[in-house]
Amino acid sequence: MYESYTRQSLPPESYRELLGTALCVFNSNNAFVIENFLNEPVEDTWHQLINKMSGKLLRHVENQFEKRNAGKVLELFEKLIGKRNRIIHRFQMTDSNGQQTLATKEKETDKQFQITEEYLFDFIKENEKLSNELHNPRGY
Repeated sequence: MYESYTRQSLPPESYRELLGTALCVFNSNNAFVIENFLNEPVEDTWHQLINKMSGKLLRHVENQFEKRNAGKVLELFEKLIGKRNRIIHRFQMTDSNGQQTLATKEKETDKQFQITEEYLFDFIKENEKLSNELHNPRGY
């Protein structure tokens, strides 16, 4: 598939929409983790924290979340960082139906797999769980 603004082959529009949604919900949660962290007295500023890669942000905030007994937040966030990394560190391929899609590999084993719509939907749903956990301290 092509668009008027590029001559490069692209995955179908619905797939690209899911991909964009997946990245947006993760980015929202990343900022929400920072917001939750800043609710406590800390020396860090929002500007310092937003510049951290998510994996480094996780390590930076984990003590405070553990003090709040919010280990589930940390567990979900860490899992989502790993899945997000697989989405970001991917390559384009043509699937068995002749469609452009994305694939990636497991970091530890180098086993390659396709980033399917199901993978993206699961990632979006898991981000919803994290968002709910981040809202819990507010009583929502």
